[in-house]
Amino acid sequence: MAELSSHALPDKRQVAASFSRAASSYDAVAELQRRVGETLLADLPRDWQPSSWLDLGCGTGHFSRALHSRFAEARGVALDIAEGMLRYARPRGGATHFVAGDAEALPMRADSTDLIFSSLALQWCEDFSSVLGEAHRVLRSNGVFAFSSLCSGTLAELRDSWQRVDGFTHVNRFRSEAVYRALCEASGLQLVSLQVRPEVLYFDDLRQLTQELKALGAHNLNPGRPGGLTGRARVRALVAAYESFRCASGLPATYQAIYGVLRKRQ
Repeated sequence: MAELSSHALPDKRQVAASFSRAASSYDAVAELQRRVGETLLADLPRDWQPSSWLDLGCGTGHFSRALHSRFAEARGVALDIAEGMLRYARPRGGATHFVAGDAEALPMRADSTDLIFSSLALQWCEDFSSVLGEAHRVLRSNGVFAFSSLCSGTLAELRDSWQRVDGFTHVNRFRSEAVYRALCEASGLQLVSLQVRPEVLYFDDLRQLTQELKALGAHNLNPGRPGGLTGRARVRALVAAYESFRCASGLPATYQAIYGVLRKRQ
């Protein structure tokens, strides 16, 4: 099954720059990221003590510190494509090394780590099969690759609301669960588990949601997005369309989080 076309995902340089700019504001609005990462941590094999780990797409280092707390004796590497995130994470500790790098071409030796942990980073990678190939290369025998990502259907309420306003791409597009599964099964790694668990956040109004996306660096980065400012009439139309989703808890924003655990065969 084919991946998304090269025109469907944002340019890595734009992703790196966007998340670098968001480093100082990221943690204050990262409720979803913390929730999903904690779920992924819970999916790791119990009573297992790796001697080394890689936090792939470490961001501000929140889960690098969590991994250090859980595996205190292990050597840890925190890696991110966004230099700004690394500058923010490094003085806060957690990892032995902080490294700038690309998940599709890891700057690491073969058979060099026991665990690769990656939470909500790999949705920005154009070639997920290369990510899996790199994981297979750098993991030691019996090593574990645990990842969470986003799949199709994420922010469906925002996407559908924009569809009522114009035909432009306003919401980031992600792979389907079927594509993730097919690529994992073809990776040479043993697929231990793969499942989608929706996460819903609620907001008082649309502005609160869009400001959070901007603070996270996760606003619209797709090719084909409209340029320039959004006119007031279009904003009013968008607000009116999104209001149709309002419920007792507020305006919902649904994220389709996918969680995978793979192991390198002995």
